[in-house]
Amino acid sequence: MFFSGGSALRDISQHLPSITRNSVHMVTPFDGGGSSQLLRDALDIPAVGDLRSRLVTLAEPGPAADFMAHRLPKTDASGAEIAQLRRLSHPLLRAIPGPTRQILATDLDTALRHLPPAFDFSNASIGNLVIAGGWLAQGGPLTTVLARLSRVLQVRGTLRAVSDANLHIGAELRDGRVLHSQRLLTGKEVAPLDSPITRLFLSDGTSELPASAAPLGAVNQNLIAKAELICFAPGSLYTSLVASLLPSGTGRAIAASAVPKVYLPALGHDPEALGHTLADRVDALLSPLRQDAGPLPATAFLSHVICDQRQPLDDCDEVSRRHQIPCLRLQLADPTSTRYDPARITALLSRMAAPSSCPTAPHLR
Repeated sequence: MFFSGGSALRDISQHLPSITRNSVHMVTPFDGGGSSQLLRDALDIPAVGDLRSRLVTLAEPGPAADFMAHRLPKTDASGAEIAQLRRLSHPLLRAIPGPTRQILATDLDTALRHLPPAFDFSNASIGNLVIAGGWLAQGGPLTTVLARLSRVLQVRGTLRAVSDANLHIGAELRDGRVLHSQRLLTGKEVAPLDSPITRLFLSDGTSELPASAAPLGAVNQNLIAKAELICFAPGSLYTSLVASLLPSGTGRAIAASAVPKVYLPALGHDPEALGHTLADRVDALLSPLRQDAGPLPATAFLSHVICDQRQPLDDCDEVSRRHQIPCLRLQLADPTSTRYDPARITALLSRMAAPSSCPTAPHLR
């Protein structure tokens, strides 16, 4: 089972079906930027961008997945693609076999009919529009929409939103500022943060909400209970990972599980982790889990922190001293890459999920 955002786990997710089609992916619906936010503003729906990204990654390759992955041009003076969408004559749609094409076309048409005439389609994701149309047609929840599309796209795994709530995330910074949107935290659409994040919370866009505003559903709790391994996956520290742990009940469900629980910190620069050591990142992950489950030891939520061998040894030692968790340094990425090697990661997690096969620090460091 993976807790993560949408695109951060793309390479690993693409490799997973070669070893299993039973992986479970818990993804946040709280995105507040890009084309997802435009749809949220226009249709009053949860964010679908991260969910669409993982849906496409896990889908059986073919015309339907290609259609869902397609983005419209950032500039389209003639409006040709938009016109094709409205006529349901887009060439990528027409390449899809009949029954599947009908389902996707119906959801797409529903979204287009509900959008205002002046809606900005620049760089719009067709997959986002399809999911939005499914939400509108069925009146939600995301659980139902994703299950239906997973069957249509022959998704090789289980994709779940961590919550069906139509909410945002907010953050408190060390300098006292409080921000109420994901887009203000990522450093992609506005300038990167100049003060570290100290706390993440659920928001209605203007005010902080309790974790109970987005409860973890019974199906999600059951999936956590049945997982053979829980992985806190690479990605932006707060908006991808910590955000997925905010719904109430998440910490209790994870603490109740006795399986290996692994944190794979992101490689490369993460503007959301400004001022954070590796041990601080572990603190950030543990914070919402302890708020939910109580002041349990770190080992209730994490059994291992596993990072690439380029991570300084002192950083790993600090994790072990502060949290009493093994921190292992392994060759998990090419020396010239800022991404984990999917084959190495999936092989490692498969071994750890097997009983009596958890790695230990002495022979893997």
